[in-house]
Amino acid sequence: MPKILVIEDEAAIRRVLVKILSEESEKYQVDEAEDGLAGIEKIKKEDYDLVLCDIKMPKMDGVEVLEAAKKVKPEIPFVMISGHGDLDTAVNTMRLGAFDYISKPPDLNRLLNTVRNALDRKELVVENKRLKKKVSKNYEMIGNSEAITVIKDMIEKVAPTDARVMITGPNGTGKELVAHWLHEKSERSSAPLVEVNCAAIPSELIESELFGHVKGAFTSAVKDRAGKFETAHKGTIFLDEVGDMSLSAQAKVLRALQENKISRVGSDKDINVDVRVIAATNKDLRKEINEGKFREDLYHRLAVILIKVPALNERRNDIPLLIDHFSKKIAGEQGNTPKKFSDKAIKLLQEYDWTGNIRELRNVVERLIILGGQEVSESDVQLFASK
Repeated sequence: MPKILVIEDEAAIRRVLVKILSEESEKYQVDEAEDGLAGIEKIKKEDYDLVLCDIKMPKMDGVEVLEAAKKVKPEIPFVMISGHGDLDTAVNTMRLGAFDYISKPPDLNRLLNTVRNALDRKELVVENKRLKKKVSKNYEMIGNSEAITVIKDMIEKVAPTDARVMITGPNGTGKELVAHWLHEKSERSSAPLVEVNCAAIPSELIESELFGHVKGAFTSAVKDRAGKFETAHKGTIFLDEVGDMSLSAQAKVLRALQENKISRVGSDKDINVDVRVIAATNKDLRKEINEGKFREDLYHRLAVILIKVPALNERRNDIPLLIDHFSKKIAGEQGNTPKKFSDKAIKLLQEYDWTGNIRELRNVVERLIILGGQEVSESDVQLFASK
């Protein structure tokens, strides 16, 4: 049953509101407070699904209550109660985070519709947070080694900003994971994360893929097509293996970053784009720059923040945690109970040379789960995890 708090210093109006909400098909549990100070104390102690709050009150007015409540419990929707002379203030409270306002004396239908809408909005916000947590767990980096702790701290600091990020590291280390985590923790998380594998797209098609094309721009361009930058508008574009991008495409990406504009292949019309760019590479871009294969000005545009993802051999202490994580995940995918790995099996796996990094470890764990015994033993590792 939704729990509602009514904060109103006029006893007659407070009783009317409480009576209406309490009798609304017995849907709501209603508390009351006679002034703003009493109201904020209740909000600190109790979990409410909605607050109805008068604007003009002694001790602490409605605007002060709203601002104080948003600091301690920002998810609670507020509906402000305004007298005739408070309408401008009521509208301003919506800029401060209020859901809506109702005027005195309250109209029954308007009151109940506003309450229902506010509660529906609260449910959506809570569900969205739950789903985002679930998604974030899918992209969470497993490990507590010093190298991973540094990366986690950087993500927490960098994600809420629009700073461009360059992620470096060998293949299979989890660069894509870092990109997803950066997006999920950013203010752009409700917009798309568009991934582009620059190494997988032929050089003659990369510009069309990134910036789109107009009909007739080339032989197979039978209709207009939006590119990845347009698709990622208001969101994030992830340029994976950016070191494999052609110099021609690099020049266009540089312009997009400088001017926040792109033009489709075959068109001279500019299109405004608002995207955050995250790039990743397994190459030494400094070496590529010296060899004339990568633009230095683009590098400096992309590498505002540098995140280096270490090879698995550099974080062997994380291997037991990764084995446990993959064991549970694979068991969940297959509908089985997670298999336990013996201490000797884990120790042996920690000693391996993981040239394929996290990706290789995941494959080996899956192989051992399928082929090993009830508990994966040292002999199972020797038998089935051999290089």
